[in-house]
Amino acid sequence: MRKILITKSVLMSALLMVGTISCSPLSGPTRLTTASGSLLKLCDGISSQFNHPNTRLESMQPQAAGVLKLAGKDIPAHCLVKGKMNERKGSDGRDYAVAFEMRLPENWNGRFFYQGNGGLDGNVVPALGATGGGPLTGALMQGFAVISSDAGHTGAQNGAFGLETQARLDYGYQAVGKLTPMAKELIRTAYGKAPDRSYIGGCSNGGRHAMVAAARYGEQFDGYLVGAPGYRLPHAALAQLAGAQTWAPLMTSGATTRHPFAPNVQIPDLSTALNEAERRAVGQAILQQCDALDGAVDGMVQATQACQTSFKLDRLPTCAAGALTRDGSCLSSAQKQALAAVQTGFQNEQGKAFYVNFPWDPGIAGRNWAQWKFVNAMALDPGAIGSVFAVPPLAVDSLRSDVQDLAARSLTASDGTRESGMSLMSPPGHETGASLDALWKRGAKMVIYHGVSDAIFSAEDTRQWWERLNAHRQGQASDVARYFPVVGMNHCSAGPAADQFDLLMPLVRWVEQGLAPQAVPAQVRGAGNAGGVNDELPAHWSAQRARPLCAYPSVARYKGSGSLELAENFVCQ
Repeated sequence: MRKILITKSVLMSALLMVGTISCSPLSGPTRLTTASGSLLKLCDGISSQFNHPNTRLESMQPQAAGVLKLAGKDIPAHCLVKGKMNERKGSDGRDYAVAFEMRLPENWNGRFFYQGNGGLDGNVVPALGATGGGPLTGALMQGFAVISSDAGHTGAQNGAFGLETQARLDYGYQAVGKLTPMAKELIRTAYGKAPDRSYIGGCSNGGRHAMVAAARYGEQFDGYLVGAPGYRLPHAALAQLAGAQTWAPLMTSGATTRHPFAPNVQIPDLSTALNEAERRAVGQAILQQCDALDGAVDGMVQATQACQTSFKLDRLPTCAAGALTRDGSCLSSAQKQALAAVQTGFQNEQGKAFYVNFPWDPGIAGRNWAQWKFVNAMALDPGAIGSVFAVPPLAVDSLRSDVQDLAARSLTASDGTRESGMSLMSPPGHETGASLDALWKRGAKMVIYHGVSDAIFSAEDTRQWWERLNAHRQGQASDVARYFPVVGMNHCSAGPAADQFDLLMPLVRWVEQGLAPQAVPAQVRGAGNAGGVNDELPAHWSAQRARPLCAYPSVARYKGSGSLELAENFVCQ
């Protein structure tokens, strides 16, 4: 390791709508009952009957079926409620509140879904409860009452809200703890009964919210849908800075690109250090060395763990000294060293990795991979580290800050008023998995998914978390949590991947019927896909290519005959 200052088709479509290809009866000591639905009793009149501390309902409006659409389908009729909790003047003189919206379907299925949103939050996005990279459905469409919030602040990309103590705590975890009891009371007012079952889910920071809720608010939810969880977000951000400092010496001198959140600002263009053609070449090399490990040469590396030992970066041609070609036919020695360092991970001065390695996967060629490694490392991570994670707050520069010092000091210190980055952002007990003991005892379940080519939160970090849980549970982690790696997928979606799937209803069946998901249908988003076309798919793939998502450690292996485009010709084993 290098030290650095941070050193078939219709059948398939039907399967996508109904859930798992296969499942097995498995439950904890308690089997939770199935939710029963109800019809909406109030919308306009909710405010006259609803009362919850420090909560103000701003509007209640009936929404006709089709006002909103998801993947070309009409969202059913529902009531849209908007409001705020804990309105106050912050210590910085700015106005703060936990703003939210709830969507209450007329025909309710008896379930509540807390929608965790991504990034640094700061906006109330529509409460649709959409899941998967390119969803065909969502929680609201399936009859859940859904809440979405801004997590306690407005505007987020510069991370300035993190300087206000309570806003920082709300973002870390407290907004979930405040909103959930209120949302359940609002549901009781609207339907005349509280939700029978409650779920929380999201991807990225939304996945982190769900994972933290499992540890801190385990009594509030029955099912947790955890996507690409940044459960060690501060360390992942530091790895971003380390990567930026690794790429910088290789970039084209003077090259700049537009800042994604400040259109008039230019930032160094790190992507010139490893351009698109070169990243495609790396992706092709991974395929050449690893594609057949799952029994099918199909452009997808299902045997992820086997690939990590099989792939050798040195097998790529090395450019001759002084060569001017940048067409992907070769990589320079310096490029290979930098890429290996970024993928392997970085060590502190004591030789201990402060974040994990990133798996080798063909999705490295994806645009989203480059966005995170080269752009967001410059535009997002410094502000998040300096304002939200660090104690005390400090100015952070992607290319100049001493990452070793940041790793050693700012994420572990406390000044008595601000929690450290890790205690603020991470689920207590994540080191051993012990925090899920209470969930298992009462029958709650967790389903996790993660793109293997996620460039910001490593899928390896999630895999290692599951392995720690498995060790804690003496080889029985799968009775409470199941992990589904999505090969080729970048951060939450995209890349050369079958990134369209529904894991929410498999989770519901596990919680309420004891049917544990083992193989969940997923398909690519080719031409004509209602969930949005993924233009990064290889041209020779069928537009309806499908695969089973397999619960780790099983892998989708080719049965040896039949079309490579059909999920039915693969088995999880």
